[in-house]
Amino acid sequence: MRPLSVTLDAVIVAVTDDVPRVLLVDRGTGRPALPSGPLDPDGDGTLTLGLRRLVAEQTGIEVTYVEQLYTFGDAGRSDVSDSRDLGIGYVALTSEATTTSGALWADAYALFPWEDHRDGFPAVISEVVAPALDRWVGASSSRRARRHIEFGVDVAWDPIRVLERYELLYEAGLVEEASGSESPRLGMALAGDHRRIVATALGRLRGKLTYRPVIFEVMPDVFTLTHLQTTVEAIVGIRLHKQNFRRVVDRGELVEPTGESTTATGGRPAELFRFRSDVVAQRPRPGFPLPRPKQM
Repeated sequence: MRPLSVTLDAVIVAVTDDVPRVLLVDRGTGRPALPSGPLDPDGDGTLTLGLRRLVAEQTGIEVTYVEQLYTFGDAGRSDVSDSRDLGIGYVALTSEATTTSGALWADAYALFPWEDHRDGFPAVISEVVAPALDRWVGASSSRRARRHIEFGVDVAWDPIRVLERYELLYEAGLVEEASGSESPRLGMALAGDHRRIVATALGRLRGKLTYRPVIFEVMPDVFTLTHLQTTVEAIVGIRLHKQNFRRVVDRGELVEPTGESTTATGGRPAELFRFRSDVVAQRPRPGFPLPRPKQM
């Protein structure tokens, strides 16, 4: 019987210059990986403390906001272990910081180029994904339905379904991590099932924005409303209508003016705001509902 090991896997997300970034490490396996490692059953008082320890050791970063995602346990999920590897995934939000040697920040959309719709419908879907999926679908009605829901050009794009889209491409053999996958191999591959863990985290973040103000975990202490909007857009991968977005911000009462302004953005001075952290105590579900995406 193969031994069972328990690992902790961290998806650490920051947004820098309107680019959602994920922190990766080099484990010498040929593919980048998430910061991860075994739980210390004696030294780690809690799973979260164990995760914070591993992240600090491997990247030099101390994370604050941490949320458990899911438990990953498919056979063969590890590239480096002979044991049956049970992984507990976490997502952590932070501002991008300097890392130790061997750790680097990577564009999340390098992993999932089909997820960034800020400049319109991605060409990779119509030129590569759709034709490849059509060949894979064949005469299967169930495959056709999934292809239509996840990548149909005539249906509303659901930003939250990141994991479902990745798993569809995996099953179709269109990503490198899939066993026996053939060209095209879409996006940047990660070690083991780590890209699946990132897909789970990105979908969770996109969904959670609609009912929890987690976006402020990646914002500076003070910011303009334009900066707030472009940061939200970076995470959800769509452009938002400016007036509708600001109406949502005003209605949610999640920010307050600082009385100061900045000219760093060029043009007229822009008012600076800060997050109203007390709103979390005032309402049980201080949502940040997203307005309808701006039509391209």
